[in-house]
Amino acid sequence: MIDRSVTHATFTLERLYPVTAARVFAAWADPKAKARWFSTPDADHELDFRVGGREVNRSHPDSGLSMTFESLYRDIVPDERIVYTSMLHVGDDLATVSLTTVAFCPADGGTQLVLTEQGAFLDGREEPSWRKHGTGDWLDTLGVELGAGGYE
Repeated sequence: MIDRSVTHATFTLERLYPVTAARVFAAWADPKAKARWFSTPDADHELDFRVGGREVNRSHPDSGLSMTFESLYRDIVPDERIVYTSMLHVGDDLATVSLTTVAFCPADGGTQLVLTEQGAFLDGREEPSWRKHGTGDWLDTLGVELGAGGYE
């Protein structure tokens, strides 16, 4: 029997990227760019970047359960803000439901990205610290992507 529980957690991550807000925003909006920094080569990634649009990232690990991360875009203000809700499924089980806000703020020498996520972590299937760490990793990979150029 599963021990039912809900852990609520909020975290904020910040990154400074030495490029314009338009360039950072474009790396979120372009399906090919987003797949490079957000997904993995062995996953299926779909992105319909518009209010009401959906993003799905399905992993297919060699061992263990598949993971499906699905988001619905609720608010998009170009070069300023993205708000989306998400669900993470591990196999067939719902692990997390969250609300994420990403703000793009002008800063000396570039753009300050501020990501705030509020989550309900269900039945011990995901820990808030795991999500925070993983989100930080892909924001770091976004920085690598932005350094590669191509989003002027």
